[in-house]
Amino acid sequence: MNRNHAKLFGHAFLFGLLLLSLPGLFAEPGYNPLAVPENFEPQVRNMDVMDSARKRIIPIRVYLPETQEPAPVLIFSHGLGGSREGSAYLGKHWAGRGYVAVFLQHPGSDQAVWESVKPSQRMSAMQKAANAQNFLLRVKDVSKILDQLEKWNGEKEHFLEGRLNMDQVGMSGHSFGAVTTQAVSGQIMRRGKALYTDPRIDAAVLMSPSLPKRGDPADVFGRISLPWLLMTGTDDTSFIGEADAASRLKVYPALPPGDKFELVLRDAEHSVFTERALPGDSKPRNPKHHQVILAISTAFWDSYLRKDEEAKAWLTGEGAKSILETGDRWQCK
Repeated sequence: MNRNHAKLFGHAFLFGLLLLSLPGLFAEPGYNPLAVPENFEPQVRNMDVMDSARKRIIPIRVYLPETQEPAPVLIFSHGLGGSREGSAYLGKHWAGRGYVAVFLQHPGSDQAVWESVKPSQRMSAMQKAANAQNFLLRVKDVSKILDQLEKWNGEKEHFLEGRLNMDQVGMSGHSFGAVTTQAVSGQIMRRGKALYTDPRIDAAVLMSPSLPKRGDPADVFGRISLPWLLMTGTDDTSFIGEADAASRLKVYPALPPGDKFELVLRDAEHSVFTERALPGDSKPRNPKHHQVILAISTAFWDSYLRKDEEAKAWLTGEGAKSILETGDRWQCK
């Protein structure tokens, strides 16, 4: 072997070691939940859905994948004071993975709550908006949007015609959006009934989940039959309401076994699932957190909507564990 060959061999050997050292992405050969088409940019459409029965307009943002074939559908519900434009990193990545991502905006608990008042009044306005009336409006928004998507999917010459697989639907949300997601994906609300569950939903991702104000968590969550993925942080305390990091960690133990997962990110605050700072933030963002959120949520969707066995092996094996940092926690049952 001459000097040039030795140098090339050495470079190849070092490159191979580098690949082996990259956490998670090569732990399960053939499956990479962060891979998207090169130079991919989703087609994005903003639309308004009219709910005539409630005289309510629901703004949505749709992120479309490259494929023209029917694709699984993901619904996202924003937190208090948010909008359909929020957490765009999720919509872009999920679309890059072949999903149609539909981000809802909930009037009454969206950004207009704080934008329309003086800065000194914003905290009070937000607190008032976190009420039972807006919760009920939100859960009904989800079912209305699913109804509308089904209609558009069969509507001639609509841009969504034939592009939605309504037999594969995932629901997700952050904070107040997680509360919304809990309600429409199986949570017992009162009198021992899951009053707002929508049977079209097949799996759910809850970012900053919450305990109910009343009731035993085991009674509220003990009959959840859908796959649930909970995501939170060790400093995930909301500046509105009583939910803190400790209470969020009580949801997972109350869930029954079978396709239930929990991710806890070390030093992650309530804003970790968004792209903007929130009142009360005190720590710098960890840029790796979004990558972990994208990878694990994608593997979860692939596992339970697409029934991808490689994704399931990555999620339940060493793949998910290997992308975490010291102090992060990951568990499933």
